[in-house]
Amino acid sequence: MIHTTRLTNLQLELLKLFSRETSTYELLEIKRLLAGYFSTKLTTEVDKVWSEKGLNNDDMDRWLKELS
Repeated sequence: MIHTTRLTNLQLELLKLFSRETSTYELLEIKRLLAGYFSTKLTTEVDKVWSEKGLNNDDMDRWLKELS
């Protein structure tokens, strides 16, 4: 059975970007940029959930103590 997967719009754009040779330094910069972007998105979503559920740092401290 052959399974084909279409590339996402993000993957296609990244392929266009990387169709030219980049230096190791440029690649590292791009990786950091992407990591920062996704980190910010994750933090925003987590903050939203915490706000919706009325959670705070005390809740996190309690959970951490329960796990240890």
